[in-house]
Amino acid sequence: MTTSPSPQGHPQRWLILGVICLAQLTVLLDNTVLNVAIPSLTTELGAATSDIQWMINAYSLVQSGLLLTAGSAADRYGRKKMLIAGLTLFGIGSLAAGLADSTGQLIAARAGMGVGGALLLTTTLAVAMQIFAPEEHPKAIGIWSAVNALGFAVGPLLGGFMLNHFWWGAIFLINLPVAALGLVAVIALVPESKNPRGDRPDLLGALLSTIGMSSLVFAIISGPEHGWTSGRVLGTGALAVVVLAVFAYWESKIPYPMLDLHFFRDRRFTGAVAGAVLITFGMGGALFLLTQHLQFVLGYDALEAGLRTAPLALAVVALNFSGLSAKWTVKLGTPVSILLGMVLMSAGLVSIATLASGGYAGTLLGLLLIGAGCAVANPVMAHAIMSAIPREKAGVGAGINGTLAEFGNGLGVAVLGAVLNSRFAALISVAGSSLPAALASAGSGEERVRITEAFSSGLETSQLVGALAVLLGGVVAAALLRRAERADSEVAGAGAY
Repeated sequence: MTTSPSPQGHPQRWLILGVICLAQLTVLLDNTVLNVAIPSLTTELGAATSDIQWMINAYSLVQSGLLLTAGSAADRYGRKKMLIAGLTLFGIGSLAAGLADSTGQLIAARAGMGVGGALLLTTTLAVAMQIFAPEEHPKAIGIWSAVNALGFAVGPLLGGFMLNHFWWGAIFLINLPVAALGLVAVIALVPESKNPRGDRPDLLGALLSTIGMSSLVFAIISGPEHGWTSGRVLGTGALAVVVLAVFAYWESKIPYPMLDLHFFRDRRFTGAVAGAVLITFGMGGALFLLTQHLQFVLGYDALEAGLRTAPLALAVVALNFSGLSAKWTVKLGTPVSILLGMVLMSAGLVSIATLASGGYAGTLLGLLLIGAGCAVANPVMAHAIMSAIPREKAGVGAGINGTLAEFGNGLGVAVLGAVLNSRFAALISVAGSSLPAALASAGSGEERVRITEAFSSGLETSQLVGALAVLLGGVVAAALLRRAERADSEVAGAGAY
C-alpha cells in the first residue's frame, strides 16, 4: 500500500531517517575504502595497474550511469521496493567481492555493487522527502548530507583499520551485517511510496541515459591516463554527446518522460544545477589533489592522510547534526546561504593552496573552512533541486542530484589533475612525467627537492583553479535562485489582486 506522510510528517520519521542513512553510509564507504587496499590487491591477486583502475572505476561507472534510471524506477515501482532491492544487490555484490580470488571476479562484483549503490543513493533521499513535512526538509537533508561527508572521511580510516587486522576481503564482508540490519529495518519501518500516476516505463530513455552517462564518465576518468586527444577518450566522449542528445530529444517528445525537460525552465532548478556541478567540480578535484599533497609532499601514508582529512567531515557532521546549518539557512535564505557556503569553501581551498607548504596548520584551517561551507551549501543545493521537482518525482530528483555530483566530481579530478600535470611538467621540463617517475630518475638530493617543489607549485595552481570554480558556482547559483525568488514573489503578488 502507498502511504503519504501527515502534515507533521511520518510519526517514526527520525528513526526511518537513521535507517536510510545507514544504508547510504555503506554505499559511500565503498567509494573510497578500496583505495587503501591497492598494495594488498597488487600483492595477493597479482593485480596490474589497469586491473586496479577497473576495480575502482567499475563501481563508480555503473553507479553513475544508472542513477537516473534507478530514481525513475523508484518513483514508478515503489521506493521501499527499490531500497530493499538495492540493499540485497549490494549485499550479494559485497559477498562476491570479499570471496573473489581473481581480479576479473572482483571487478564483476564491484560492478554488481554499483547497481545496488545506484538504487540506494536515489531512494534514500527520495524517501526522506516523503516522510518529512516540508518545513523539516532542510534539517533532514542536512543530516543526509552529513552522512555523505562521514562516508568520505571514514572510508580510508575503516579500510586502513581492517587491513591492519584482517585480509583485504574483510573490507567488503563488513558490509554484510550492515546491509542485513538495514534490510530488516527497511522492511519493518519504511512506508511504501510511489508516483500515484503510474506512468508507463520509459525503457528507451533508461537505456539512452545509462549509455550516455556511463560513456561520459568513462571518457572523463580515462582522460588523465590516456590523454584527452586519444582515440579512447574522443570516441567515448563523442558517443556520450550523441547519445545524450538523442536522450534529450526523446524525452522532449514522449508523454511520459523519465526526465521532464521542463524542469530546466525553473530558475531555482537551473541555479541549483549550475551550482551543484561547479561545487563538486572544485571540491572533488581539490580534495583529490590534497590527498596527493599529504602523501607525496608531506610524506604521510594512506591512513595518516585519511586521519588528516577527517576534520573536514567532522565539521560537516557537527554543523548538520546540531541543526546549526539548517538554522542559518532559515535566517539567511537559500541564495545567501549558498553564496556564504561556497565563499567559505573557496577560502578554504585558497588557504590550502597558499599555506599548506608551511605544514599541516594551513591545511587544517582550509579543511575546517571547507567543512563549514559544505555544511551550509550542500544541503541547501540538494533541497533547491528537490523542491523544484514535483513530490511524486522525488526519485528522479534524487537521481539528478546524484548524477550531478558524480559528473562534477569526475570532471574536477580530470581537469584539475590536468592543470597539475601540465604545470608540473612545465616546471621540470619533462612532458608527461609523474612525480614518482621524476623522483626515481633524480640524480641528486637537490634535484629531488626541485621536483617536489615543482609538484607543490602545480598543486597550488590547481587548488586555486578549484577555488575559483567553487566561488563562480556560488555566484551563479545565488544569482539564479535570487531571480527565481523574485519571479515567484511577483507572481504571488499579482495573484493577490
